Amino acid sequence: MTWVGGGCHCGAVRFRARFASWDAIDCNCSVCTKKGFLHAIVPEADFVLEAGAEHLVTYTFGTHTARHLFCRTCGVHAFYRPRSHPDCWDVNTRCLDGDAAARFAVKPFDGKNWEDAIGTLRAPS
Repeated sequence: MTWVGGGCHCGAVRFRARFASWDAIDCNCSVCTKKGFLHAIVPEADFVLEAGAEHLVTYTFGTHTARHLFCRTCGVHAFYRPRSHPDCWDVNTRCLDGDAAARFAVKPFDGKNWEDAIGTLRAPS
């Protein structure tokens, strides 16, 4: 596994992540659709926040389990703590550097019916 860098639009928030697979999840729930988030869930050990912790703001809704983080300067949601895997990080593949996002195979997830669909998500390795 290779580390891949990423960040928000203004560059204040920077991170790196490792991916065991090149699969991304396209969730159709209201917040993911509006943000355009393409998910790649990684274990804690495969994510490092390199800069910008002080620029992050948290948004929660519904069960308040997911911790949606965004840059207070540019508003970009580069990663967050997901409800489905609260001990992992969920990286927005669209916020990865260079052409890394193009490496991912995108698979749909029915987040509109989250409770019924959650069993279809596998835990990250």
